[in-house]
Amino acid sequence: MVNNIDKGKTGEKIAKNYLINKGYTIIEINYKNKIGEIDIIAMHNDILVFIEVKTRTSYKYGYAFEAVDIRKQRKIINTSLAYIKYKNHHNIQFRYDIMEIYLTNNLKINHIENAFCP
Repeated sequence: MVNNIDKGKTGEKIAKNYLINKGYTIIEINYKNKIGEIDIIAMHNDILVFIEVKTRTSYKYGYAFEAVDIRKQRKIINTSLAYIKYKNHHNIQFRYDIMEIYLTNNLKINHIENAFCP
């Protein structure tokens, strides 16, 4: 059985490759500051994209995106705003995406663009 850390790393690697194939430029992986962590930060069509990756091996506990509740969203938003300030990206449009990675018999990737708003 794969532990949750390995499962998460596998999901992030799959998400990264998916995004690159879709024309995204990866800027940061597992960006951390004193507020929190963002799984992937990328650029796509001049938009800065903050991406939360959720990996599951089944649907037993519901859909992966459901784990990104309002508390988690606030943490991601606050982390991203600190990142924007630190990098001086005040004039760049940005959005928040969620990527669901299902490591089932048939790998399934669900990329939810504009999943939530600040």
